[in-house]
Amino acid sequence: MKDQILIKATDMFLTLGFKSVTMDDIAAEMGISKKTIYQHYSNKDELVEASTMHLFETISCGIDHICNLGNNPIEELFLIKDFVMKNLKNENALPIHQLQKYYPKIHKTLMLRQFDKMGNCVVDNLLKGIEQGLFRKEINAPLIARFYFAGMTSLKDTEIFNPELFASKELQIAYLEYHLRGICTQKGIQKLEQLL
Repeated sequence: MKDQILIKATDMFLTLGFKSVTMDDIAAEMGISKKTIYQHYSNKDELVEASTMHLFETISCGIDHICNLGNNPIEELFLIKDFVMKNLKNENALPIHQLQKYYPKIHKTLMLRQFDKMGNCVVDNLLKGIEQGLFRKEINAPLIARFYFAGMTSLKDTEIFNPELFASKELQIAYLEYHLRGICTQKGIQKLEQLL
């Protein structure tokens, strides 16, 4: 039952927002009592933290799987983008905004874990791209990885990227293209053009 609660809560948090969804909402959606939820999670903060970490682990495992498929680094980034967006329900900005505002400690922990995971993944991707002649050899991989992470993170800032003006999917594709055009060799640009 604990796993079922976690899965349902995660789905609802991603769809409606971490603050918007109450324990009553989760209980009603599952057809169980709130008391049943509290037998497994002592409070909403604990459930929010469990949900974010569960989602982080799910996405991390999926990214690891994609990185082991042997695709070229440009295709790999597109596959990762699609996988992450699917698991984050096309990245509705409201849940991230609410997580940051109402659960700042959980948000900070998540951001640090994401940076650690994504930073290493992007550095590996960059080095592989340099080795394959798709990315310029003179780029500073650790620095570019940080630029990439900072940019991806800022896409969720609704004050900069108003969701009424910029659809999440369009933002993700535009940012990925922006990133790749800045680091690709001519050979890499040709691969990129095939994917756009």
